[in-house]
Amino acid sequence: MTRPAAPNDPLRASVGELLAALDARQLSCVELVDAVYERIAHTQPTLNAFTNLRDRERALADARASDARRARGEARALEGLPLGVKDLEDAEGLPTTLGSRAFADAVAERDSTQVARLRAAGAIVVGKTNTPELGHTAVTKNPLFGATRNPWNLERTPGGSSGGASAAIAGGVVPIATASDGGGSVRIPASCTGCFGLKPTFGRIAQGPGELWNIDHTSVQGPLTRTVEDAARQLDATCGPDASDPFSLPAPERPFAASLDELRRAGRRLRFGFSPDLGYAVVQSDVADAVEEAALVFERLGHAIVPIAGGPPEPGREWSLLGAFEQRSKLAPWLPERREAFGRAYLEGVERGAERMTIERWHAYRVRRREIHDWCAALFEQVDLLLTPTIPYDPPPARGPLAAEVEGRAQPPANIGSFTMPFNLSLGPAASVRAGLSRAGLPVGMQIAGPRLADALVLQAAFAFERERPWHPHWPVERSDD
Repeated sequence: MTRPAAPNDPLRASVGELLAALDARQLSCVELVDAVYERIAHTQPTLNAFTNLRDRERALADARASDARRARGEARALEGLPLGVKDLEDAEGLPTTLGSRAFADAVAERDSTQVARLRAAGAIVVGKTNTPELGHTAVTKNPLFGATRNPWNLERTPGGSSGGASAAIAGGVVPIATASDGGGSVRIPASCTGCFGLKPTFGRIAQGPGELWNIDHTSVQGPLTRTVEDAARQLDATCGPDASDPFSLPAPERPFAASLDELRRAGRRLRFGFSPDLGYAVVQSDVADAVEEAALVFERLGHAIVPIAGGPPEPGREWSLLGAFEQRSKLAPWLPERREAFGRAYLEGVERGAERMTIERWHAYRVRRREIHDWCAALFEQVDLLLTPTIPYDPPPARGPLAAEVEGRAQPPANIGSFTMPFNLSLGPAASVRAGLSRAGLPVGMQIAGPRLADALVLQAAFAFERERPWHPHWPVERSDD
């Protein structure tokens, strides 16, 4: 079931609606932050979206300061908006547990670059959102905090690894949250919960300070929000270079939020490639139907839809092994003294995968990545953007497993990322928009992928789709409302 968000329900509002209400003094920052803490307390027993909370009085003090800035006419871009921070990145004064007992008391001494920029834009950190142990899977559960649940169906996962963020956004807990994506960890949760998620071009949001770089430069930070405009506003606040990240990109000349309606204003017509399976994925039939129907929205808007036969090589087993190898390398300083603190299943899986990552497999991965890059480069010479499903089937159970049976065929855990992983390897932007609902009443995501640096175009296409098929008014009804 869904319902329109009530005008007097600020926790279901978009960022733009909240900022308008704050500007008009229909709502104060103190009232908003206080309501978020009440909402967290109400939803934690069911959603379990948060891990650690910031002291409420400190957050309210920040809210009072934001109200004072607003009264002086000095409001910043996100002034007074409560923010959830994924528990894989630092927020000063809060533990960065990485979803692991091994780091339960690892209190951050400073903010990540992304969090610092969001605070500088006026956002108020209220707490950390849940993630699987070290973000290593697409089901958000861990031995320290347990499983996070999907607001659309509490028996299902909100995805991972940014599952706490997606549950908090879809569940009407916070209006903005940070997320990250190394193989689909923004887009998969966005699809599972019907939110909007953007994996920006690699380097668009600077990572750091002091963060060890991903071995193959596939992991990025990005917004996971209720609307496309919300994501654009958040990206405007966080993008741009930083001396701590040599891969960080310059900020665009024009803000992302200011150019969202550019396709309509300029009368530009795009060529959208459409692939139902990338040539290899097995897709649940009702998911495939929903995405194909959603893609036709662009045709009705006057754009061309170009069927794409085949696809890139599958990312392959080598990438999974490389991920395990990298995770194992991160654990190296801690294992001698903290081995027993790591989840057994997590550690066994990582060590088993790392042992299998041979020189030959590393070479095979490099060859396959080059082939994927070349396929994407050739594709985006023919079309402007590519449309695919975001994930091939309904969100898995809240406690797993990720393995599934689709159309009578067994699917290994990695197949949930069949559509998302190639665009981490291409380094280009990719977003997930809500295409509709499956037969089970669960959100279906459509991925919009583009060439490197085409973040603005991906956002513009997503905005055009959202204008025709607005999903924002419709969110899951709590069981207590039935």
